[in-house]
Amino acid sequence: MEGVGSNLKVVESSRRIRYCDGLLRVLGLLLTLVAAILTGADKETKTIPISVTKTLPTLHIPVTAKWHYMSAFVYFFVSNAIAFSYAAASLVASMAVRTSKDKTGLVVVILDMAIMGLLLSANGAAIAVGILGQYGNSHVQWRKVCNSFGGFCHQMTAAIILSLVGSLVFFWLVAVALLNLHKKSR
Repeated sequence: MEGVGSNLKVVESSRRIRYCDGLLRVLGLLLTLVAAILTGADKETKTIPISVTKTLPTLHIPVTAKWHYMSAFVYFFVSNAIAFSYAAASLVASMAVRTSKDKTGLVVVILDMAIMGLLLSANGAAIAVGILGQYGNSHVQWRKVCNSFGGFCHQMTAAIILSLVGSLVFFWLVAVALLNLHKKSR
């Protein structure tokens, strides 16, 4: 009778881990999708007054801020799109792992780590450019732009926060897989 009870605990624990894994994958999918959409739709146009001299009239020039003007934001967008695509594929693959006994689970965990690293590097690049946009750099005469393009900066900040949470989700996927591996090795 004891053998039946212990097998029941293993099955219950296995179901809980699969449920947690699936939930985290859906969450990672949604977070990276929304981050990519927010980035891809981020654009703001303002009319900036420029005066060349006091004697000439002030020129009003329309200036547009777009995400694809900065290579760090392009990298951020592409990384989130890759993470979204991977999350969708890994969700399907993790469902297939439930019934298979091959090494697919190990490959998925390694790819989870790679996606986490990709997202963290893209977040770091986007944050660095965002800080320059917010505060500028007086040493190289880079002016701050977030005081003029507040909507653009707020939308990009929201995308970065979502992507950071998405990278934490992929971290938790790796942690859950390692805990599962540790439990199986006992």
